[in-house]
Amino acid sequence: MDYGRGDAVTENETQQPAGYQVPPKCFHRKCPFSPMIWRSTCQHMSEQTFDYIVVGAGTAGCLLANRLSRDKSKRVLLIEAGRKDDYHWIHIPVGYLYCIGNPRTDWLYQTEPAAGLNGRSLRYPRGKVLGGSSSINGMIYMRGQSRDYDQWAQLTGEDAWRWENCLPDFKAHEDHHRLDKAGKGMPVPTSEFAGLHGHGGEWRVDKQRLRWDVLDAFAAAAQEAGVPATDDFNRGSNEGVGYFEVNQKGGLRWNAAKAFLRPTCYGRPNFELWTGAQVARLLLERSAGGALQCSGAEVMTDAGLTQVLLEPGGELILSAGSIGSPQILQLSGIGPAGLLRQHGIEVKADLPGVGANLQDHLQIRSVYKIKGGKTLNQLASTLWGKGKIGMEYLWRRSGPMSMAPSQLGAFTRSSAAFEWPNIEYHVQPLSLDAFGEPLHSFPAITASVCNLNPTSRGTVNIKSPRFEDAPAIAPNYLSTQEDRQVAADSLRVTRRIVSQPAMARYCPEEFKPGVQYQTDEELARLAGDIASTIFHPVGTTTMGKDGDPMAVLTPRLQVRDGAGGVIAGLRVVDAGAMPLITSGNTNSPTLMMAEKAAKWIQARH
Repeated sequence: MDYGRGDAVTENETQQPAGYQVPPKCFHRKCPFSPMIWRSTCQHMSEQTFDYIVVGAGTAGCLLANRLSRDKSKRVLLIEAGRKDDYHWIHIPVGYLYCIGNPRTDWLYQTEPAAGLNGRSLRYPRGKVLGGSSSINGMIYMRGQSRDYDQWAQLTGEDAWRWENCLPDFKAHEDHHRLDKAGKGMPVPTSEFAGLHGHGGEWRVDKQRLRWDVLDAFAAAAQEAGVPATDDFNRGSNEGVGYFEVNQKGGLRWNAAKAFLRPTCYGRPNFELWTGAQVARLLLERSAGGALQCSGAEVMTDAGLTQVLLEPGGELILSAGSIGSPQILQLSGIGPAGLLRQHGIEVKADLPGVGANLQDHLQIRSVYKIKGGKTLNQLASTLWGKGKIGMEYLWRRSGPMSMAPSQLGAFTRSSAAFEWPNIEYHVQPLSLDAFGEPLHSFPAITASVCNLNPTSRGTVNIKSPRFEDAPAIAPNYLSTQEDRQVAADSLRVTRRIVSQPAMARYCPEEFKPGVQYQTDEELARLAGDIASTIFHPVGTTTMGKDGDPMAVLTPRLQVRDGAGGVIAGLRVVDAGAMPLITSGNTNSPTLMMAEKAAKWIQARH
């Protein structure tokens, strides 16, 4: 099966001029030594100067590169530290199991030990591959709630972030499966649905290709417990229970590289892509008037350290994610002055918010043994079962290999104290002790629940002045009383759902955490023992109003200079810019932010 193009041609396979050195992997069609897209290239330009430099070919970076390179007069460079996305497990949906924890596709971060997790540290996957985390994530299409964006507008003073002003940017790249018939002259599902969703864009939203009886029963039980059924989590209020819609196409993962780079960008002579190229630091200088400006970046490639420069008036856009972007800023002298001086880095802009305000969704995994029903634990327990699963996917692109990590979702309230849904369920027809461990030998389901609006805040800080060294990631999970209370209450909601009549025929038995734990204190402590991240870090380069000492960015995502102005030619466009985490999975909101930012950047130029 062809999931991409072949391996790059090496230096020795092509006749090169004297003195030639191999630079990073490049996909420029016009390179005389690289007639095919997926080949190594020479330094085919007399100078490495661009109108736009996008750092990070992940969710935001791929969309930005697409939108900015539409203008043929602008030269665009997209830089990715990871490799191309030709690993077959990226594209088979269940392949996330083989991508997370794999140095070919993952940065392999670990969090610092957390008191709220009873001293545990967690694996912290981040995509290090073309497509970024969209190549290894759970593929769930989720916008969040309208109130999330209205809060952003309030915190930043920028009405462009209000829900009604973000909706067109969600729709601009959406290709929703329920509107396929409308494109053929047939009626749309409802006029309301058509007003909320888009069709014909690059970002495919598909229906899952399988169902499970035991998950249908859980959905019915949730309704008996007061959670309404829904067929659309993305209308502004995501309250309800139903199957998630996913970013897949024809049973294959649909990542940002497929959506926004292939085939459009690769055919543009003004577009260039480097892989295996890691930004070491930004190049910052003072103008004649003393204003700080970004002039480019130092990039480590196969050929060594090289510089890429901006044309006068150009922009460098950091889209390296909530971990990578603050790390690059701090290494470049932009961040908390004390931290920078500690590591011998000259302070260019004292911004205490760089690396602060880290927010993430912590999921608490309750496991229930069942009887009289099938789960993946049984289906994948034998060679015959695994073979049958493989054949179903090979012939029909369906079955367990087409599964997203979570199939059934639910949004509800942990207690009557909340006016809006504040917890989210990811329900799975399987169970295991921890991610990466074998499935249990008994049939079981996992009902993972997370606090959508945590009040705990963490940090991302460099450990050394070396760009090769991973930063210290400290989410500080369950560090507030509010979060511990939601954790305890959400476990009780899970028990209430599972105890409903619709689940009775499966005789559910709580295996984890265990019915012996009942008090708030016990349940909060147990949450610390069994909870894990859903990999939704945001907020580490937050946007905010003028005068907010912790605001790293302006409401239009320009980097502040710490002295009341902005650093010319520098923005951050990724989930780190979110002042508050969205009420759901964060991939699609990041695309929306990039869509909006691209328009602002183009309008400025």
